Amino acid sequence: MMRALVTGSTGCVGANLVAALNRRGIEVIGLRRKTSPEDAIHDLVMTPVVGDILDIESLYPAMEGVDWVFHVAAVATYRRTPDDLFYRVNVEGTRNVLLAARQAGVRRFVLTSSAAALGKPRPGKELLDERDQFNMRPRDFPYGHSKHLAEQVLAEFVEQGMHAVSVLPTAVIGPRDVKFISGELIIQALKGGILALPPGGVNYIDVRDCVEGHIAAAERGKPGERYLLGGHNMTHRETMEIIASVLGTRVPPLTIPRWALPALAEVVGLAQKLGLDVPIDRGRVLLSGEFMYYDNSKAVRELGLTVRPFAESVRDAYNWYAEHGYLERRGIHVRPLPPVPSR
Repeated sequence: MMRALVTGSTGCVGANLVAALNRRGIEVIGLRRKTSPEDAIHDLVMTPVVGDILDIESLYPAMEGVDWVFHVAAVATYRRTPDDLFYRVNVEGTRNVLLAARQAGVRRFVLTSSAAALGKPRPGKELLDERDQFNMRPRDFPYGHSKHLAEQVLAEFVEQGMHAVSVLPTAVIGPRDVKFISGELIIQALKGGILALPPGGVNYIDVRDCVEGHIAAAERGKPGERYLLGGHNMTHRETMEIIASVLGTRVPPLTIPRWALPALAEVVGLAQKLGLDVPIDRGRVLLSGEFMYYDNSKAVRELGLTVRPFAESVRDAYNWYAEHGYLERRGIHVRPLPPVPSR
């Protein structure tokens, strides 16, 4: 039987990846920290191994007899996250997992990088793709910079003969998002907590389509290649219009002017330095005025990536939250949703 290790198995991408591997009959080893909640994986079949990617000795038992490694674990949250933690976990942690995988003789290695590793849009280029590299000041977007550096570490191992690829998801949405990554948009839409939207745009992919891209990368990915796992390019207003149509809520009436974003970014940066609980960093504020649109054609062509409608992702995320008690915990009354819109 094929055996796969998933680091970060309790997170949104990791848990959905475990579910997809379960459906294929692949044995799953799930690496998790002792303190990681199990809400997203309680109904899944896997052998849990407690470990930490910053402790390489804890990784060796998890690697025994493994064919594929999906390195999903990372620091991606902006809530009170010091910059150095992004680099220690996302860069040095990746190096540890690669070292342990190489020693174990793992056949295939898939790194979950991020579209953030591509930086911001270039003048005259509408869509970012796998050829682009990080082009921002590290202090403006440490998360994206750390993912860029993690890919450079991966490239070192590929040069030494390892069969390894990287996948770069855009913003993921869907079931099992217990940390409310994109799910917070659903919560705030239901609470009416969003009054104004930034002027730019973003790309969303359903997390279930994202993990299918991961598995296809393990099966068919070429060593050293990057695959951008993206779905729908939409303005922030288009995004909220679809969310509102699914949930039966209102669309935020105001737009934040682009000229106000740099000052707002500095305020957010100062709040972070003061240790305040801010759900976003200065880089994300600056990028919210950009059209962060991506070209997924390489993944479609080489991995067979398919993407479902954004409205379906929103509805399924809502239903998962409702079925597992997350809406009540956030003070939201569960109610039937209106019919699914066409988009």
